[in-house]
Amino acid sequence: MIISSATLLRRICLASFAAVQIGFSSAYAESSEAFKPEWSSLQERATPGWWRDAKFGIFIHWGVYAVPSFSPVGTYAEWYGERMHAGDKAMDGEPNFDIDDSDQVRAFHEAQYGPHFRYESFAPHFKAELFDPDQWADVFRRSGARYVVLTSKHHDGFTLWPSAEADRSWGRPWNAGAVGPKRDLFGDLAEAVRAAGLKMGAYYSLYEWYNPLYRKDVDAFVREHFHPQFKDLVTRYNPSVIFADGEWGHASAVWQSEELLAWLYNRPESADVVVNDRWGKETRHNLGGYYTTEYGAGLPGGENLWEESRGMGTSYGYNRIEDIDDYSTAQRLILTLVDTVSRGGNLLLNVGPTADGRIPVIMQDRLVAMGDWLAVNGEAIYGTTTWERPVQWGDGKIPEFAVEAHGFVDYDILEQALTPKKGAARKELFFAKRDDALYAIAPKFPSSSLRIKNLRLADDVRIELLGAGGKPLPWKQSGSDVLIDVDPRLLLELGGVKEAYTFKISREGSPIGPAVQATEG
Repeated sequence: MIISSATLLRRICLASFAAVQIGFSSAYAESSEAFKPEWSSLQERATPGWWRDAKFGIFIHWGVYAVPSFSPVGTYAEWYGERMHAGDKAMDGEPNFDIDDSDQVRAFHEAQYGPHFRYESFAPHFKAELFDPDQWADVFRRSGARYVVLTSKHHDGFTLWPSAEADRSWGRPWNAGAVGPKRDLFGDLAEAVRAAGLKMGAYYSLYEWYNPLYRKDVDAFVREHFHPQFKDLVTRYNPSVIFADGEWGHASAVWQSEELLAWLYNRPESADVVVNDRWGKETRHNLGGYYTTEYGAGLPGGENLWEESRGMGTSYGYNRIEDIDDYSTAQRLILTLVDTVSRGGNLLLNVGPTADGRIPVIMQDRLVAMGDWLAVNGEAIYGTTTWERPVQWGDGKIPEFAVEAHGFVDYDILEQALTPKKGAARKELFFAKRDDALYAIAPKFPSSSLRIKNLRLADDVRIELLGAGGKPLPWKQSGSDVLIDVDPRLLLELGGVKEAYTFKISREGSPIGPAVQATEG
């Protein structure tokens, strides 16, 4: 058998990864106590530090719904299967939140496929014939992301790995190994992602819209389908992130989430696993490893770890009718990352591949642009923590934002940072810190000087603009503010990286803390 150099390299990387995992797991097994199936015990588990430091991950919504790939702009295309049956008393009954686009989806479906074409008939057309996991992983690596989370199973119940439970529960082939691609999509991507040096995670929906067992007997569904299927996924692939979803219909006691998480946490192989807060209708922003928001404003800084997820357009699953104006610019995405990190959060940015297995080029373009910016400014993102204040506001009224776990919140980072409404304050700077530096990230390049308000610096502090050759910038204390002289010609040294500008404040050979004193404004 002839093995290509790329495959050989990937196997060497995977062997190294496995060795590290074995060592990590052994240390964990020796030093940890068993977690009990009780929230009070589960909440004692510390979230592994790698996730806190990573800051930026890639979400992937991919499945049978990529075949029709349709939803009115502003809604989720991955909900196609639920929308096409909404109003059908024999099928309907699950919550569809506050976004009701069912009439438009049904009209589209009947016009394109006919009134008798069933959702499961899309599965043979989900072929993924152009899927190249190595190419995907390379783009994710180039984006600067540190972890990847793939939908192992969305609410339609179709799995991207060969799941016996899926076929048995539905009474038909309902996994990517048996129908459509006839390939272990999750396993192939996990191998490529890890070979690229990134962590691999799994999105997993607790409930399934029209699963016959779920609709007949939820307890039997949990016992015979959900738990054994989840354990199969974890045992096969040892994901480093588990993004649970679809929990809202029942309390965590019904899902038996405490028992399942105790099993997960007590596995030595799961030493680095991170889980979210979607394990029962009472758990969001209350219980779990980290809190989640989607298409929201994120959360204020504080002790609770959190993650904002969103797509580049307004859907997670690929939506063919989204045009270029529906997609975020690279600057919006970069400022979203910066804003999120300044407040202590992670950003999970979604891509929605096509049914044939391609990541749309516009999405690849945005990811590579983020990677180019992070190649210069990444030290102000990775491994940083929040400072005494996350941002510096300009003059005007500081807007208030709703904190929502789910839904499109009126939170426009470009408006806040570049073009505020009349009378509103602007976010002039975003802050992040590490032991040896404080970072001030400006969304606009200063015309001639940069003022950092309410800050006193020691005389031996050094300030530089990242990406501009490492030259120290002249600065002076001006009362309670710091004024930094910024030569406009520095822009020429930054090349094409111009979405945001990072000023590093450091002190050679010493921690930055004692040299930086924030004052009240």
